[in-house]
Amino acid sequence: MEKEKNLTDTCNCNIIHDDVVNKVKESMPEEEMLYDLADLFKVFGDTTRIKIIYALFQSEMCVCDIAALLGMNQSAISHQLRVLKQARLVKYRKEGKVVYYSLDDDHIKNIFNQGFDHINHK
Repeated sequence: MEKEKNLTDTCNCNIIHDDVVNKVKESMPEEEMLYDLADLFKVFGDTTRIKIIYALFQSEMCVCDIAALLGMNQSAISHQLRVLKQARLVKYRKEGKVVYYSLDDDHIKNIFNQGFDHINHK
């Protein structure tokens, strides 16, 4: 009963389906995980990063080639790649002085495919 009172106090409303509310509340991930998930989706909120990820679906590429493909300067591409690396969406390897970027894993393709399925669903 105390749990229900706290939920009511928080939203300043009456709970109609307390069994549903309590069941969902128990299954909710920890707050930190939800913040991390929101941060991941924020990374997908930039068209340039989306283009870079899509390009890396096709092939591993260096900064110069990505910049040429997107018609942007290398500095701008490097900045976006840094954001993508921090989000663990891309990885890199060095070959001499050239740094090659690729997708970190197949999860990224799955996220993209789900997104495309959603926007193409009628």
